[in-house]
Amino acid sequence: MPAATQSAKGQDRRSRRNFRLLLVGETTSKLGTSVTSVLLPLVAVATLQASPFVMGVLTAAPWLPWLVIGLPAGAWVDRLPPRRVMLVCNAVSAAVFVSVPATWWLGFLSIGHLLAAALISGTASVFFSTAYSAYLPQLVPTADLMDRNAQLQAGDQAARVAGPGLGGLIAQTVGSVPGLLLDAASFVVSSLCLLAIRPEGPRPAPPPRRRLSREISDGLRFVVGDPWVRAVTAFGAAVNLAMAGFQAVQIVFLVRTVGVGSDTLGWLVSCGGLGGVLGGLVAGRLARRLGTARALLAIQFAASPFGLLAALAGPGPGLAFFVLGTTVMLAGIVACNVITVSFRQAYCPPALLGRVTATTLFLNYSTIPLGALLGGSLASLFGARSTMWAVTAALVAAGGFLLVGPLRGLRDLPGAPAGEAGAGA
Repeated sequence: MPAATQSAKGQDRRSRRNFRLLLVGETTSKLGTSVTSVLLPLVAVATLQASPFVMGVLTAAPWLPWLVIGLPAGAWVDRLPPRRVMLVCNAVSAAVFVSVPATWWLGFLSIGHLLAAALISGTASVFFSTAYSAYLPQLVPTADLMDRNAQLQAGDQAARVAGPGLGGLIAQTVGSVPGLLLDAASFVVSSLCLLAIRPEGPRPAPPPRRRLSREISDGLRFVVGDPWVRAVTAFGAAVNLAMAGFQAVQIVFLVRTVGVGSDTLGWLVSCGGLGGVLGGLVAGRLARRLGTARALLAIQFAASPFGLLAALAGPGPGLAFFVLGTTVMLAGIVACNVITVSFRQAYCPPALLGRVTATTLFLNYSTIPLGALLGGSLASLFGARSTMWAVTAALVAAGGFLLVGPLRGLRDLPGAPAGEAGAGA
């Protein structure tokens, strides 16, 4: 066998092994985070008797760092090896979630400690997510990004499905406060997997450092100035706005309007996660069959209208409307996310990828608290069912950002870096 062929096969095996380690580590970490999404509110309510206002602040706390440091985080990550950033973030997050049971055992746990834990872990998540998006293209060939992102998304959604049930079981068996140690352990597993990854070669030298404000403006200018990135970023922000409103009102809608009991509520909400797993599994196949641009449009306008069915939900057999609507809707959202993330990783210049990722996530996540506030306000004024109609209709309308962009009439999104534009930045 020629030496070049043996070398190529060795690189392929190493690439697959590296990705498997990343997949195992990330899925484990996401499972721990999903468990904590149940346990941390339980600690606040059952152990510390938090008020509804404090619960709202605790829910918003992990997202606030995106609004404060989301943009400079991209510039900082572009200056550093992404794996090192991810390892530091894992260590910080693990320490945070060990500190909560530790202070509880010592008798000093307070609401302030929980809020600080949520803020610090949210800050670590900002840097980790940015570095993670820049790290994946270093491990995976460009041609495989779609399939690998789809597998990562499927693992993420599977963790979201399993996490709440596991969190409830842990709370009943060992207690909600000690159960947070599981999340700390999940970050340790993620770090061990990262340490086991064998780099393909020396990392390219980082670009010369300039003023932080200039580097941030480079990322902003690329996102706003490039028609492709601008279109998918606006689309993502609009989807997050609608989905935040949906998630803010769905529990109230199911419990107070439809009359769902607590024994049924959990599996109804989990149906969306199952749809997300399905979306992650089929995204790559649809993109290859239809083309990435056509698939993005087809998935959005075929799947998002199913969300309107959720507003038709009623008692008994009427719950089928909610199950079908949320399952297909979430499958479409995850499939679209796989395509847009893969496009961004393949299209953006590597030297700008951290800043572009941070900028797009900053713009996308900034709509989440706004959507949640808007959904709650509309439900208070017009009722939960009317709000469900409004937010699911807004999800369908989000596809308009794709139609007014340069995607119409194309089979595929561009897959190569933006050449001269990126080099000039």
